[in-house]
Amino acid sequence: MSEKTITESLAAARIVPVVVIDNPDHAVPLGKALLDGGLDVIEVTYRTAGAQAALTALKALPELVVGAGTVVRPEQVDSAVEAGAQFLVSPGLSAAVVERAQAVGVPILPGVATPSDIMAALALGLDIVKLFPAATLGGPSAVKAFSAPFPGLRFVPTGGISAATVGDYLALPSVIAAGGSWMVERSLIESEDWAEITRRTAEAVELAGQTPATTGA
Repeated sequence: MSEKTITESLAAARIVPVVVIDNPDHAVPLGKALLDGGLDVIEVTYRTAGAQAALTALKALPELVVGAGTVVRPEQVDSAVEAGAQFLVSPGLSAAVVERAQAVGVPILPGVATPSDIMAALALGLDIVKLFPAATLGGPSAVKAFSAPFPGLRFVPTGGISAATVGDYLALPSVIAAGGSWMVERSLIESEDWAEITRRTAEAVELAGQTPATTGA
């Protein structure tokens, strides 16, 4: 998928569920639970033994836009994309990781936490970044502060965001979407409580729908 298509998908979804999958057998039921709740985007954290197999399993749900998160080394770019990842997310900014993603033509959202990180991202030709860890950095106030000197840059804040705070982020014009895990808690996945995941997802979609869509920085 092109960067434009991924951007449009994130902007339409407005919420990106960040999931930890230990058992690859849970991937498809989880994906279906998200779709049933109204979300067609998922970020699978690439830090468990089952993550790569989970990405591959999710190919069974072509209507789901699948990303790999916690990509921290260039070689992970290749393995994640081979497994089926359509976009990549990193907790920090590594020029080597970004350049590898660009070389294979896969959109990437590197994490930024300082103005210097953002300047490095801009130098790499990026105009959408992940703000991480968003809550620790100051929440929506931090997004506003970072947005002022970098007009045109858009953010996907992640880290410490909950159902109670997601609307505050989505109300900011520089926020394209927000990442969170409250609707896909690891314990819910392990207990195979797909109904509760669908319920929380539908609730999250409703929350996002109550916040006016962003129009740019």
